[in-house]
Amino acid sequence: MELATRLVTASKADYLPLLRLADESDDLIAGYLDRGDLFVVEEAGTPVAVCVVTDEGGGTYEVQNLAVAPSLQRRGLGSSLLRHVEDHYRGRATSLVVGTGDSPLTVPFYEACGFRVYRRIRRGVADAYDHPIYEAGVQLIDKVYLRRKVASPKRAESRPRTVGNPE
Repeated sequence: MELATRLVTASKADYLPLLRLADESDDLIAGYLDRGDLFVVEEAGTPVAVCVVTDEGGGTYEVQNLAVAPSLQRRGLGSSLLRHVEDHYRGRATSLVVGTGDSPLTVPFYEACGFRVYRRIRRGVADAYDHPIYEAGVQLIDKVYLRRKVASPKRAESRPRTVGNPE
């Protein structure tokens, strides 16, 4: 499978079918899509995954939307896209955060990618939508925020390193 990831700056609404996999509300998507960076993964020119990231200031970048086409889920594409995003912001970002429903699928995915829960908003999902949201048969009520530190860019060392045993 030959995949290419690119940053999309125009006609972002063309990717709504994929974006809706992670967020059912066109109004909420519109609220972050215009101000965010949209990364798209394509296979043979067909979009198969998307990620929208916003600059929240102070070195914090928030993953607002991460979605992978159902036929390609659970193959490492989402975690690979997150690594691409981290590489893109390295040097500017100190942390990546994501807010999501307290889902038995989504939270463990982000934890496996190195994110850790740091905040919970009671009824954050229930109050944001005009209808109940379900994932894996569970109604999502609370919104959970997870954070991962972004590694600093590697700096060239100004002095030679000793490799191996110096004796």
